[in-house]
Amino acid sequence: MDEPRAERSDQELIAAALARDTAAFGELVSRYQNRLYGALVHMTGSTEDAKDVSQEAFVLAFQKLATFRGDSQFYSWLFRIAMNASVNFRRKNRSLGASIEATKERIGLEPIDPRRDIQPDQPLEQAERQRIVREALAQMTEEFRIPLVMAEMEDMKYEEIADLLKCPIGTVRSRIHRGRAELREKLRRLLKDDEDLA
Repeated sequence: MDEPRAERSDQELIAAALARDTAAFGELVSRYQNRLYGALVHMTGSTEDAKDVSQEAFVLAFQKLATFRGDSQFYSWLFRIAMNASVNFRRKNRSLGASIEATKERIGLEPIDPRRDIQPDQPLEQAERQRIVREALAQMTEEFRIPLVMAEMEDMKYEEIADLLKCPIGTVRSRIHRGRAELREKLRRLLKDDEDLA
């Protein structure tokens, strides 16, 4: 009977992918696609935009794989690529207006709730809370939204965020602090608006 094959490390998969083993890069995609997609949903405010940016980020990562020096975690390097792709995507699409999917999500026509372990009466409440948080994040400037997503949703350390954003750690602390305050204020306003409409 064959012994189960040990899971290869990121470095082993990268080396194999650089040696033209495309399945190895596929393993890296499988390993990180859900985490990256989740972060991008919060960064872009849209599941459709997050899918597009995440696909673009993996394509760019594959193309640039030989430039990965290994002085950071692979996911951090991938996240930086995705962050840049997200900024470029938003710039490119700003002139075209909001995407139909982003608009649908903002007005709540298609609430999303990936959890399956909740009570039958909870999905709409949970989805509504997620929609409001996404809407509040979408209203924030990238300067505050991106570090806040990295710290709160990606659980990254301030040092790692500073390295990814190429700014001093004090600036990261300040942006996250101001981002939290801005998010609280936007959530308060959105929740009040929802109560007023009820």
